[in-house]
Amino acid sequence: MTAPPAQTQYYHHGRFRVAGGVLPDAITAYRTYGDPGNPCIIFPTSYSAKLDGQARRVGENKALNPKKYFIVTFATFCNGEPSPYNGPYFPAISYEDNILGVKKIFMAFGFSMGGQQAYHWAVVFPDFVERYVVICGSAKTSIHNKAFLEGPKAALLASKDFEDGHYKTNPERGIRAFARVWSAWAYGQSFFRGKEFEEGGAYPNLESFFKEKWEQNFLGAWDANDMLALLETWYTGDISIVRHGGNLGACLADIKARGLILPCQTDLYFPPEDSIMEGGHLKERGRIAVIPSTWGHMAGTGANPEADAFIQGEVMRFMEEPL
Repeated sequence: MTAPPAQTQYYHHGRFRVAGGVLPDAITAYRTYGDPGNPCIIFPTSYSAKLDGQARRVGENKALNPKKYFIVTFATFCNGEPSPYNGPYFPAISYEDNILGVKKIFMAFGFSMGGQQAYHWAVVFPDFVERYVVICGSAKTSIHNKAFLEGPKAALLASKDFEDGHYKTNPERGIRAFARVWSAWAYGQSFFRGKEFEEGGAYPNLESFFKEKWEQNFLGAWDANDMLALLETWYTGDISIVRHGGNLGACLADIKARGLILPCQTDLYFPPEDSIMEGGHLKERGRIAVIPSTWGHMAGTGANPEADAFIQGEVMRFMEEPL
């Protein structure tokens, strides 16, 4: 049973300094599930995710159980909740800019960019975060990952309707190009040979997949400047900048919270090799479990039942493990 979407609330930070300048009235959109007296789990959004989508992972039969925990889902700056502000002049945002005031966190939980942010919670608040779960994410955005991000970014910037960010209507041509460059990396190669594309499957051909599903994910809910700003946060993600001057191994070794790292075996953004390398520095404070799925990065979204059953089982077991 999935929890129904809660009411979105808005926290006004007032003037708020971020990596690239100052926001005159920074706003964080968030939703809560459960009793505030229960242990708190924070669940930030990933790239292209909205608060409605976060509800998929909240439910009485899931790890994020609102009967047992107080769950706070919140929108990462530039995810479009609230509406875009200041177009191409929006200042650069880092992961640590998205860390909210905290008293005690039972667990920071996130997928993709949300997983990278979960790592940041454990580093920024070492005495207040007990556990963290990283699904298809990393402590530092790799060179390989950055090379991928340059592709869709270049497609959008070069489109004739982007107009250097000063467009009057959302640049559909550029967003469609952005989405198509993105698509081949999102799923594992085996996904495109699977049942979705077999005769009688969901999509009769690749063009149908692009137009009916993949491009719509970006066109329907995203502003092009927001897409680029959030991409920059991902691109520059590195927990070691926060505490250890760029020494990633030392930063990982110093994390006090207990961690569960869940890469997917076919993920092309955050391949399991990266997680295994990073996990070697966590020692006894971290555990890695590789998701066995052909869905690539998208295995971590909760959309594939088999992959999600594996994730739910690992997370539930992790939540019962002693600190």
